[in-house]
Amino acid sequence: MAEPDPAEPERAQLAAEIAHWRNAVDALADLDTIAAPAAWAGLEEYLRMRVRDRLAAVVADLSLEAAHCSTALARGDDTGTVRRAVLALRRRYLQVETILDFYGDAVGSRTNSALAAVLSGLDVIAGDSLDVILGRVGIATPPAVVYLDKGLGAAILRADVRLWDRTSPSPVAAIKLTRHNLSYPTAILHECGHQVGHLTGWNTELADALAVALAPRSRELAETWRSWASELAADVHAFALAGWAPLPALANVVDGDTSAVYQAVPGDPHPFPWIRVIVNAALCRSWFGAGPWDGLAVAWARRHPPERAPSEIAGLARLSVDALDDIVRVCTRQPMAAFGGRPLSAVADPARRSPDALDALARRAGPSLLTSQYLARREPLAVLAWLAIRPVVDPANGAAHRRDLLDWLARLSPGAPARAA
Repeated sequence: MAEPDPAEPERAQLAAEIAHWRNAVDALADLDTIAAPAAWAGLEEYLRMRVRDRLAAVVADLSLEAAHCSTALARGDDTGTVRRAVLALRRRYLQVETILDFYGDAVGSRTNSALAAVLSGLDVIAGDSLDVILGRVGIATPPAVVYLDKGLGAAILRADVRLWDRTSPSPVAAIKLTRHNLSYPTAILHECGHQVGHLTGWNTELADALAVALAPRSRELAETWRSWASELAADVHAFALAGWAPLPALANVVDGDTSAVYQAVPGDPHPFPWIRVIVNAALCRSWFGAGPWDGLAVAWARRHPPERAPSEIAGLARLSVDALDDIVRVCTRQPMAAFGGRPLSAVADPARRSPDALDALARRAGPSLLTSQYLARREPLAVLAWLAIRPVVDPANGAAHRRDLLDWLARLSPGAPARAA
């Protein structure tokens, strides 16, 4: 009688495990299980196809990996080798599942038709904001998808960044907008600034330029602002496209008790909140003169007096305030290779988003500001900036202003019916 193969129990177990993971992978292929068909329908057709095609390709690669495990076992490969392949498949499955869950959650926020229309309008805003600079420097504008989630701050998963499996690039710029800012969505412009700063090389160039400009004042100041350049670039991008509208929203997000407002976390690319608000107010003052941003800055200085900051942070704050003119100049007026040897203001002129310019646009348009398809496509970021700031300058009618903004965004959606201007 032949001796039983001592490897047979292990091979049988491996066969069962491979079957399990192949079945699990097959289930991932149905993308309607990660987000309902109604939610997928809330995406513009090109965006929907781009996301679904990329996710389907990720699952197809995983299915091929599972098939290779089956083939290796069937041809009698060493069980230890097959076992390692199965464990690798298991890890890859969990990574792919994370990718699908992320996009499923993002798309799933569009199940409600009214919210889907608003988010589709925000997709348009995000795409337009990316194109302002990228289009003028000859860089292809990636598609963008906005989704709603909890929390205080927005976020972006940049287009073409490697996903959790470390092989699949993100098919779109996926931008998280928090629920509390749905009717004040200027954070999208900051997040798009991260994509612009990365694709143009502005982040690195700005870091070097800040270090050079600030070094005569203090080496520590120069290196600190170098480390903050990517977040500063995103803030400046939002400012250039929407004027002072992003500032009150930023202040709402980064505020807290004074100890938190002066907290600088080692390695964190964000400037500590107090100086971030002060720098954004300085951008407005430099380009628009005196205005409500000055009152906001004064309120912050009184609410969070610098003398209550830790000594090291207080010193950095004082040096930064003394250097505000240099910081604003480097960010907005200094020529950059990222912009074809021009300053940022030559490709995205902040003066076009001054309160006077936005008010003039609103006066010329009259009631058609909210309904004109021509204005919505020609000046979407200007209209957004004017509508977003209304609840701040006219808080007594804030609820009505918020409804106007959400209704306008829904009409901006590619799927919205055309309306007469």
